[in-house]
Amino acid sequence: MKDLSRISVVLPSLDPDEKLNAVIDGLLEYGFTDIILVNDGSRAENLHYFTDAAAAHPEIHFLQHEVNRGKGAALKTAFTWFLANRPDGLGVVTVDGDNQHHPADTRACCERMLETGHIVLGCRDFTLDNVPARSRFGNHVTSAVFRIFVGMTVSDTQTGLRAIPRDALEILTAVKGDRFEYETNMLLAMKDNGLPFEEVKIRTVYIEENASSHFHPIRDSWRIYKLILAHFFRYTLSSLTSALVDTAAFSLLGWVLRHWMEGFALTAAAGVGARIISSQLNFFLNKKLVFRSHASTGRAMLRYYCLAIPQMCIQVLLTQGVYALLHIADSQYVLRTLIYAVVMAVLYVVSYMIQQRWVFAPRKRGSQTQGVKS
Repeated sequence: MKDLSRISVVLPSLDPDEKLNAVIDGLLEYGFTDIILVNDGSRAENLHYFTDAAAAHPEIHFLQHEVNRGKGAALKTAFTWFLANRPDGLGVVTVDGDNQHHPADTRACCERMLETGHIVLGCRDFTLDNVPARSRFGNHVTSAVFRIFVGMTVSDTQTGLRAIPRDALEILTAVKGDRFEYETNMLLAMKDNGLPFEEVKIRTVYIEENASSHFHPIRDSWRIYKLILAHFFRYTLSSLTSALVDTAAFSLLGWVLRHWMEGFALTAAAGVGARIISSQLNFFLNKKLVFRSHASTGRAMLRYYCLAIPQMCIQVLLTQGVYALLHIADSQYVLRTLIYAVVMAVLYVVSYMIQQRWVFAPRKRGSQTQGVKS
C-alpha cells in the first residue's frame, strides 16, 4: 500500500448533514492525512457540520465561500489553495460529501494515480439494479454524446471521484465553469491538452435514490450538453460554408469543363478541383475555430489530407455510381449537383469523428489508457 501523506482530499459540500462526518471518518481510517474541506455557501443551520469537523480533526483545512458559487468554483478554490500551500503535494483526489464514495475506492484511485502519473476516474457500474432510472439513462446518453462528439470513451462522465496529479491540476484549475458543468469542462480540457487518464471501477452507491444531490436536471444538463455539442455546431457551420464553396466550385468547373470532358472524367476533374479549393478553407476553419487545436499545422494538414483524399475519391466514385444507376445525363447540372451534395452529407459525420480523434488531436502526454481497472 502506498503512502498517501502527499495526496490531499478535496471535499466540497453544500448544506451537509451527518453523512459528512461519516465521509471524513472513513477517509481518516483509510490513511488520508490532509483534507481540504470547502463550504460552498451553506445555510446557517448546516454550518456546524463544518466547524465541528474542523475542530475535531487537525487533518482538515477549512475553506469557505460566503455565498453559494457552485461545485466547480468550490473545486477550483481548493485546487488553487493546494497549489499555493502544498508545494510537496503530489496531487489531489476529489470526493463528494454525501458518502457515496467508499474510502477504499478513493484510496484505490490514488494508488493508481501514483503508479501511473495519470488522472484516474472512479467509475460506477450503471447496469446495476440499484441505479435510479434517471441516472442510468442520463449517463448512457452523456457517455454516447462524449464518444460521438468529443472522441472520448468515458463510462461515468459525472463521477465526483477523481484523482488528479499535480501537473494536470495546474491546467485544470484554469478551466472555465463554476457549477456542475466544470466537471464536464475538466474532461474536455483533458482531451484538448492530451492529458492521459484511466478508469478504476468503484462501488455504485445511491443513498435514497440520490435525493441529496444538488444537480438540477434541466438547468445543469443544459450547461453540460451545450459544452459537449459546441464543437459539433461549429463543425456544422464550417462544413456548411465549405460545402457551399465546394458545391459552387463543382458546378462551375463542371459547366466549364463539359466542352472537353464527359462522364467519369468530367465528374472526377470537377470534384478534384472543387475539393482542393474547399479543403484549404475547411482545414483552417476546423483547426482555428472548430477544434481549436494546438497541433502543429504541418502535422495536422498531413493527416487532414490523408483523410480528405480517400474521402474525395469515395465521394466521386459514389457520385458517379448514383449517376450511372439513375441514368442521369451530363447535361442535367442541377440534379447532378444535388446528388453530389447528398453524397457529401453522408460522409459528413464520419469525417467529423476522424478529425476529432486523429487529425486535430493534441499530442498525448505519455500513453493514454482508457481501460477499466477493477
